[in-house]
Amino acid sequence: MTNRILDVSKEGTSLSIRHEQLVIRQRGQDKEKTVPLEDIAILVVSNAQTTYTHPVLTGLSKHGAGLIVCDDKHQPSGMCLPLGGHSLQAERAAIQAGASQPAKKQLWKQIVCAKIREQSTLLKKLHNRDYGLDRLQKEVRSGDSDNREARAAKIYWRHLFGRPFHRNRYGEPPNNLLNYGYAVLRAIISRGICGAGLYPALGIFHHNRQNSFCLADDLMEPFRPIVDRAAETIVKSFGQAPPELTPETKGELIRPLLERYRFKGEFRTLFDLATISANSLIDVFQGRQKKLLLPMFLEREEGV
Repeated sequence: MTNRILDVSKEGTSLSIRHEQLVIRQRGQDKEKTVPLEDIAILVVSNAQTTYTHPVLTGLSKHGAGLIVCDDKHQPSGMCLPLGGHSLQAERAAIQAGASQPAKKQLWKQIVCAKIREQSTLLKKLHNRDYGLDRLQKEVRSGDSDNREARAAKIYWRHLFGRPFHRNRYGEPPNNLLNYGYAVLRAIISRGICGAGLYPALGIFHHNRQNSFCLADDLMEPFRPIVDRAAETIVKSFGQAPPELTPETKGELIRPLLERYRFKGEFRTLFDLATISANSLIDVFQGRQKKLLLPMFLEREEGV
């Protein structure tokens, strides 16, 4: 299995299954492309005119792959993941549902601390300054009752892009870049959660009856700077022009999500790290450990 992330963005594309292979056909072309289902981790359907057969959905689920669908503006709007990815799923979901509020507050503190730490490290890499984020990270309380996460975000976004910026899913660019990158990252984290036998709708901090991936939204927080760093590079390349979501910029956003990063002396994929974090959450819920395993700032295998 190679954990490939595929993006289907061309008009007139049809997807089907043949002999455990995803068959990609382009309207008006005789030549077709095939990809083994076992090699696919995430399939992103960016073009609303794409057609696919029911076996595409069942085939992806069978092989543990996630599907992201996009709206007519090519922005991610939905996600589909396989069910029953772990033999102890029912038992683990019960443990997850029974987690106490104090335990959840301590977990959220750890997640917020890790997120601010990663944001600070990225700013240091880019500007040799943390702009006060290290101090804010040390001030986070249980449940982030003083909302240090929001204060850190205000500083972080201002210095990351070097321009006035408000993070809003429906806002101006580079929100379009972040939306796309975060959607793929969310699918990676969700895949790890399901693989660990946890229920993605039961969050630690995020809770919304219309959100089926609250836990993914919790655990992905410290991973977001991977996407942020790629988006910052793209913004610079566009100069004063608003960055566009093109096949090239999508590739730039996806590339770091497929790289290997150092964790406890080894280089692991984000798919591995997502599973490690999800499994450690079970250990915390069961009282076997107090700290959630979250990566320090992600050092790429090539040393970048």
